[in-house]
Amino acid sequence: MQHRVRAVLLTPNNTMLLIKRIRPGVDPYWVIVGGKIEPTDASPEEALLREVREEIAGEAEIVSLLHTIETDDERQDFYLAAIEKWSFEDRTGPEFSEEGRGEYLLEEIPLTTEAIGAINLLPQEIALVLREAVERGELLAAR
Repeated sequence: MQHRVRAVLLTPNNTMLLIKRIRPGVDPYWVIVGGKIEPTDASPEEALLREVREEIAGEAEIVSLLHTIETDDERQDFYLAAIEKWSFEDRTGPEFSEEGRGEYLLEEIPLTTEAIGAINLLPQEIALVLREAVERGELLAAR
């Protein structure tokens, strides 16, 4: 089973950082920063912090585990994390240098149900979880 970790990165601006994917022949969609746990990672949390460093050259502080999505062949753990500084231009993840992967754009999305509902955030289950967390005030409280 593939194990992935994702960071719902909450900024001091009451936004979250998401990556907008633009690929030929596919409608644009947004994903949460993260990726696969590697054999060299000491823990899921260590993998998460490594992915944040690679994908946005940022240092995050993990707040809590928010949600897990598990299928027959994959598990994704979504963590709430606070971040204050990042540099998308300094990212180093291997996916950014591979030909044919399309565009990766970093965007700040307001922590509102309207803003989350206005984008095609994948997987859809996490979009629902995030909208519900915003309605309950949990994301702003986590900052």
